[in-house]
Amino acid sequence: MSPRPLGRLAAAGSALTMAVTLAACTPHPSPEVAVRSFLLAWQDGDHARAAAYTTGEPAEVEAALSDVHDQLDLAGLRFGLGPISRDGDSATAEFSATADLGIGDPTWEYTGAMPLEWGPDGWRIAWSPSVIHPDLGEGERLAVSYEIQARGQILDRDGVPLVTSESVTAFGVYPGRMDDPEAGVTELAELLGEEPGPLLDRVRSAPPEQFQPLVLMRGRNVDTALLEQVGRISGVDTQAVEVNLTPAVAPAVLGEVAGTAEHRVSSRVPGTYQAGDTVGLSGLQNIYQNELAGSATTQVVSLDDDGEVIGVLESWQGDLSGEITTTLDAGVQSAAEEAVGVMPGNGYVVAVDVSSGELLASAAASGDTTDNGGLTGSYKPGGAFTIVSALAALQSGAVGADTEVPCGFETEIDGERFTNPHGQTGFGDSSLSANLAVNCAVGFADLGAQVGPAALTSAAADLGLGTGWQLPLSANAGEVAIGGSEAEVALAMNGEHGVLVSPLGMALAAAAVADGTWHAPTLVSGQEPETADGSALDPGALEAVRQGMGDAVAGRMSSLNGPLYGEEQVYGQAARTEQGETSLHWFVGYQGGVAFAVLAEVDPARTLTGQYAFNAAAAFLSAMAAGEAGEGLPEGPLDQAESTGDPASPTGPETPVPGAEDPLTEGTGAEATGPALTEQGIPAQ
Repeated sequence: MSPRPLGRLAAAGSALTMAVTLAACTPHPSPEVAVRSFLLAWQDGDHARAAAYTTGEPAEVEAALSDVHDQLDLAGLRFGLGPISRDGDSATAEFSATADLGIGDPTWEYTGAMPLEWGPDGWRIAWSPSVIHPDLGEGERLAVSYEIQARGQILDRDGVPLVTSESVTAFGVYPGRMDDPEAGVTELAELLGEEPGPLLDRVRSAPPEQFQPLVLMRGRNVDTALLEQVGRISGVDTQAVEVNLTPAVAPAVLGEVAGTAEHRVSSRVPGTYQAGDTVGLSGLQNIYQNELAGSATTQVVSLDDDGEVIGVLESWQGDLSGEITTTLDAGVQSAAEEAVGVMPGNGYVVAVDVSSGELLASAAASGDTTDNGGLTGSYKPGGAFTIVSALAALQSGAVGADTEVPCGFETEIDGERFTNPHGQTGFGDSSLSANLAVNCAVGFADLGAQVGPAALTSAAADLGLGTGWQLPLSANAGEVAIGGSEAEVALAMNGEHGVLVSPLGMALAAAAVADGTWHAPTLVSGQEPETADGSALDPGALEAVRQGMGDAVAGRMSSLNGPLYGEEQVYGQAARTEQGETSLHWFVGYQGGVAFAVLAEVDPARTLTGQYAFNAAAAFLSAMAAGEAGEGLPEGPLDQAESTGDPASPTGPETPVPGAEDPLTEGTGAEATGPALTEQGIPAQ
């Protein structure tokens, strides 16, 4: 590969054209003409012409000036002429130099001086290496040295490191030991699947006897055959280095770090990075790249003929790498990751701090570094939305806490028929809290006309849904767009129309019910949320909603209030709904200072064998209560149809708790276990 072109460069001074014209008629007629002509030729990269204005051996001067281009890996070079002092047949000319050291490097500015002599051919520059730079002596050369920062750590709220240090293999070179640097680096790049250009940029300007790490590769991708191949290239070597590379938890939140061949970082990542630097590709590693990676300390140095550094001509101190403290809680995160392990497919557990909205955990069953669906997903909430609907009914005045709200067997609204599961009838007169406790699809559908779309939208906004908040990472605040017909409002009351949410959004809604105020979410400690907290919610309405959520757990999921799951009472709502060809299982609730949402994506063919969001919620609370993830948890998914004890509890008593086989089937829940649409609490077709 040929050296990088210097491009179009600025003229050295306003009289440059005149000086060059004059020089063509009279060789070197004055010191100024000689200096200007020399600098212009050097600036233009015409090193042979520049050598003609010196007293040195033309080939040696040409080679020395060309070497400077490679030694500094110059992207641009500009000169300005300073004062010239003359004393008889000798003179001294000062000049300014501005050297662009290339992508990712600073611009080096310095002042030089060159002696001139009068001779038979007029004025010439008296050649020595000091013409290039005043501090260069015979046999000395320039180079650019980099001192790379160790990558910083991402911490949880208590200072627990969340990224593990990993030993990786650094493939690099000793430039001075390479027979042909360009050919050798190109061959190395081909073996590692990298583009050679960025690697060559670093090697050209490096001190010849300093190891230059060019590509980092995880140990699992380094085999003996590869090491043997690269070992045949002169000057190539490998070294083991420790890098904060692998997320111990929350891979989609923390993100990936590159600098490795499998990511082809040199061609994929834009920005001012040298080959061998670590670069965050996703998550917090990407958002806070500058803080975590810092920047290299760059030095222009002089070397002796053995390649040893003998002087520092210029230095640019890099930014120190630092730590990022998050709001995540390592214990809560581990419990969430334990919980998603009981899901039969993909799914998410998201937990937030009730009093602040701080994100405590976000786990995906896939474990994929790109799967942040707990924050970004857009899902129908189904009957889990009755938490919002109950608040809307109370805040709008459609009902009071003590108003009788019948839970009938079925109802028809604008031609849409709503039923409760398993053909169950209602329980006579009951309160709104009782309807919430049993997730009564019919009762909430009947209230739709009295509540109306505006009040339902307003209550959703009070709980943060559809309000446009954001995190440093991409996150979905939800969408609430409810149609005006009575059927559409009835569907929306049951989370089946006009409402799409993320698990994070539902966890924040549950936190608002628990705290009395909605809090904007945060992820990085000390960083103000982008959206202000909400106003305090109506205490009376909240008390009725809390009563319904508490009764929902006590009546349909009573094992969650057992000692295995913690000392404090659990409040929540469980539901099932369909979205496309996937069955969505929800549990949304809170215990003490932690609010959480669980979403399991289940194959409809096996959705009847258990309520997997409830299973995951049980596993989450059990791990939280145990104080460490994994203690007291089952080893595999909890298919309730295959349980031998309490089907609703991973380690429950021998005698099943009434109704615990499915938290959706006791009473008249909005979702059902039967396969027909009419048995799922949504309109019959």
